[in-house]
Amino acid sequence: MYDDFHVTDRWTGEDLHCEYQAVISAIATRHADAIDIKFIANGRNVWISLPCVAWADYKRRTGHAITDPLAVQIAGHYLKSIVESGYDNGREMYTLTVDETFEHLEAVMAEFKHSLNVPMMPRVEA
Repeated sequence: MYDDFHVTDRWTGEDLHCEYQAVISAIATRHADAIDIKFIANGRNVWISLPCVAWADYKRRTGHAITDPLAVQIAGHYLKSIVESGYDNGREMYTLTVDETFEHLEAVMAEFKHSLNVPMMPRVEA
């Protein structure tokens, strides 16, 4: 659902095709305590950075894990929402807070009803 979607840019009216491409640990790549989810939006790289502490907090609060497929859906939901609302300003990277991560996680789970319904991560051809 949010791993490959179309969204209309609020300001330009342009149709953006956003496709998930990768999940990368920012701990290794940027020395940040985050997980970066990469999307391609009409050929433009867009990274959504989710804080690692959200994984621990969610597990502690609910007993459930944020899986990689769920993280992709959270990041995609965030990307879609900022494009629709006009907050996408063309940056390459967007960093979410723990609260923002939970807000988008709750929205995704409201749609999927259960983590078993979250689609598996698509296979990306290099």
